[in-house]
Amino acid sequence: MSDKTYAQWQAYCQALVSQQRIEGRAFINGGYRQAQSGRSFDCINPANGEVIAQIAECDEADVEMAVSAARQSFESGVWRNQSPKVRKETLIKLAALMEANQTELAALETLDMGKPISESFHVDVPGSADVIRWHGEAIDKIYDEVAPTQDDVLATITREPIGVVAAITPWNFPLWLACWKIGPALAAGNSVVLKPSEKSSLTAIFLARLASEAGIPDGVFNVVPGFGHTVGKALGLHMQVDCLAFTGSTRTARTLLEYAGQSNMKRVWLEAGGKNPNIIFADCPDLDKAARSAASGCFYNQGEVCVAGTRLLVERSIHDEFVQKVVEASRYFKPGDPLDPATNMGALVDKQHQGNVLQYIQWGQQGGATLALGGEAALDADKGAFVEPTIFTGVNNQMRIAREEIFGPVMAVIPFDDEQQAIQIANDTDYGLGAALWTGNLSRAHKLAKQLRAGSVWINNYNDGDMTVPFGGFKQSGNGRDKSLHALDKYTELKTTWIQL
Repeated sequence: MSDKTYAQWQAYCQALVSQQRIEGRAFINGGYRQAQSGRSFDCINPANGEVIAQIAECDEADVEMAVSAARQSFESGVWRNQSPKVRKETLIKLAALMEANQTELAALETLDMGKPISESFHVDVPGSADVIRWHGEAIDKIYDEVAPTQDDVLATITREPIGVVAAITPWNFPLWLACWKIGPALAAGNSVVLKPSEKSSLTAIFLARLASEAGIPDGVFNVVPGFGHTVGKALGLHMQVDCLAFTGSTRTARTLLEYAGQSNMKRVWLEAGGKNPNIIFADCPDLDKAARSAASGCFYNQGEVCVAGTRLLVERSIHDEFVQKVVEASRYFKPGDPLDPATNMGALVDKQHQGNVLQYIQWGQQGGATLALGGEAALDADKGAFVEPTIFTGVNNQMRIAREEIFGPVMAVIPFDDEQQAIQIANDTDYGLGAALWTGNLSRAHKLAKQLRAGSVWINNYNDGDMTVPFGGFKQSGNGRDKSLHALDKYTELKTTWIQL
């Protein structure tokens, strides 16, 4: 529960909107500015369809200004030449400012993309601050190397910032996933241009002011809101962008790789979703816990999670019993007003996405799957973008609902007979982001974890972890890793210096 009541959150957010306190302009070279074209677009609350702000509709001209500012700041050395200690202190101050503005950041996140205020306030904002603080704390503890050479040679291997980093981030965890990119990029000494999703730009725009207040120099952190076909394309093709970090759809990820090939072969790091298997064996030590975890692993954040456990693989001997447990556990997730601290399932990001999810539910029914729970729009279907938790049984892995990323609260239950079949089904996907298995057999856990083609494997839990471990995928789930010290690999270059003594 948050520190405000339902009525208090309603009043607070109403004041933000009615007093026009929500900032929607771009942040370039240390200040807010409208798009050079003067155009803007509506920011709509997905819970009720109301316009809450205007967002600057930036385009190629604004990208040019932002990249130019980033390049100038990088070449000047105003940030990259600061000692790691100074960069650390600045990022720690930024994290503290985020915590000091926790209420407004949480309100903006919930108004913008519909997630429950209790999660925005207690999970997303503190988690985002932790990411910035973690990378700040880490950067002055990264050592370079001296190679083992003959006595008359000194060979050093040093890590340097890559240059101008463009970050293109999604709408499901707008602040948190932005911080996954900008935390290590800034810590390493780069200059950054952030393009938030046009569906959830508010917290990124607000974060820019906090970064400036924390002491990050002008031009080092810029935020350029707008659409993918304009701002995203311009960043992908820009010859002065050295690195592009992206989280979003596989289709867009492929396009960004093409842009890199058409321009300067910039480094492109991608996290592009998943269709993640959650495997339940009959020897699972706690089926009730596994059922609760299966429900939360699929329906948390309205199912708008790249690593959601949307394919539930259940050993046939316990299939019916376990499915019933999952259905009961899933009834806990009830769509409600995102500003109510008691709500645990908010609105989908917009009406268009709601329509996409409902279309997949229709395809599932037409394809022969059995609806075991949900399947309908919820609450005020005319205004809000709500969908019930939905569970399909009788699914085979060739059905569309088992193969395509729906990015909504839809679970497909697939039975299996033995280990070999479970692994075959789990790996029969274009994706490879996450996978889980539940078993009381330690030998089985180790053996099958190695066989699962996924960047993260969880044993007797779903999607647990912290900042000490990397996150990313195999296959078409992308490349590179967020989180942990491995994230620095994306935003740095290695230099060999060979000195003849």
